[in-house]
Amino acid sequence: MKVVTAHTMQTIDQQAIDEYGVPGLILMENAGRKCVDEIITLFGTTDGCRAVILAGKGNNGGDGYVIARLLWEQGWKVTVFILAEQEQISGDAAANLARLPAAMVNFCPHEGQLTSLHEESINQADLLVDALLGTGLRNDVSGVYLEAITLINGTGRMILSVDIPSGIHGTTGRVLGSAVMADLTVTFGFAKLGHVLYPGAEHTGKLVVADIGIPDKLIENAPGYDFLNSDRIATLLHRRDRRAHKGNFGHCLIIAGSTGKTGAAALAANSAVRAGSGLVTLAVAESLNHILEVKTTEAMTVPLPDSGSGYLTNNAFPTIEKLLGTRDAIAIGPGMDHRPGTVALVHKLIETITTPLVIDADGLNALAEDLTVLRRKKSASVILTPHPGEMSRLLGTSVPDVEAIRFSVTQEFASDYGVYLVLKGARTIIASPTGTAAINGSGNPGMASGGMGDVLTGILVSLLGQGYNTWDACRLGVFLHGYAADMVAQDKGEIGLNATDVQEKLPYAYSRLLGLNKPDSASPHFKSAIKEKK
Repeated sequence: MKVVTAHTMQTIDQQAIDEYGVPGLILMENAGRKCVDEIITLFGTTDGCRAVILAGKGNNGGDGYVIARLLWEQGWKVTVFILAEQEQISGDAAANLARLPAAMVNFCPHEGQLTSLHEESINQADLLVDALLGTGLRNDVSGVYLEAITLINGTGRMILSVDIPSGIHGTTGRVLGSAVMADLTVTFGFAKLGHVLYPGAEHTGKLVVADIGIPDKLIENAPGYDFLNSDRIATLLHRRDRRAHKGNFGHCLIIAGSTGKTGAAALAANSAVRAGSGLVTLAVAESLNHILEVKTTEAMTVPLPDSGSGYLTNNAFPTIEKLLGTRDAIAIGPGMDHRPGTVALVHKLIETITTPLVIDADGLNALAEDLTVLRRKKSASVILTPHPGEMSRLLGTSVPDVEAIRFSVTQEFASDYGVYLVLKGARTIIASPTGTAAINGSGNPGMASGGMGDVLTGILVSLLGQGYNTWDACRLGVFLHGYAADMVAQDKGEIGLNATDVQEKLPYAYSRLLGLNKPDSASPHFKSAIKEKK
């Protein structure tokens, strides 16, 4: 599903009006009608239900006036509270306000009016419609709008937000001071980034994307980003030829591990096996090799010179170099530590490896000491997989600074350094060197535990080795990782879920995704919570 910025959607709306001659009143009428369709689906056609519409002075409020009129025509008892003076309302919004019975409308432009005069009627409503602010908000909410949001959230009533929950930034998903916690959001044309990025995603509730008559050409040509759900990802999967053998599915090399961190190396290698690699070789310090031979069964191991220290240095490079030409994809970093000798080895590998490469964990920490190494990389397909802490070290900034603009940070870094960047976290963001970006829709809070990143590294290097192009490998790998975790959570819950649980679910995740086109093949639990309506 395509997701766009708030600015892109505003441009599309204006083009529909100016270039294609679609009247704004028609777009507003259609928007209100689509919201009412969802309301009727929820409540049925029985009249006598009570709705309170809280509206601002702009076009978002205009959508609310259409909703009020259409519900009233359906037999609902409707009250409209407008947080502005009547003379502040203009254009299409004013035209729709004029169509409402005067007795239905209450103007509450000043702080205190809404709470002191109308709190009781709001608390008695079956439905509250948030038509306050829309996607154009840029500054923190304050005054009567802050009062209204606080009141709405405190009622415990069903809340429908029009276009976006008021108080959410339409592009970043940030909460601008305070924001409505909607049960249902009906948006128009496209989902916005603010709906799918956290914390906006938590405020959105169920999201319905409605067609309001924007010309098809504008929809098709709109610049946007890929939101990854199960239906989208299923189209990327390669089905296996019945005559296939292990040589068809790649041989990947994983350089990992150090004293105290052999688990990271084992998780990455075993996950590459579970992700479908034909062959996996794990290269580790020779003093740890006997441990990894116990921790891995299907993966092969190669002992690397370490002088008995358990840490890799440039002394290991000649042995590794002999392996490079016979491997289809390589991963470096899980559990390697970041001693000076290890950092030097990581730098030399990045400057030498020509095959597809995944860099994670201590590989990223080594890069943070000298990012110019990326300018000297030999591989045309390099994937970096930082969590926010690692990203902050790469950029020399703070985690809050990264999280505040995680989408743009990911795109800019990928473009600047010519890499594929996977910024992990709730709604992992993936960006390519060309600026193309995607947002992952799978995963859950149970994944906040040690070893999850090592599993992802194993999945990604496996997919590269199997012949997936780098962009598809990134999208498929990240989604598959979270999807397997969702399957674990369905069985066990989110608390106590661990990386090995996710690793062992990978074949089941593949199976379910491959079967999505078959009737009744997938549980509704794994369908996207976002649907698009015509």
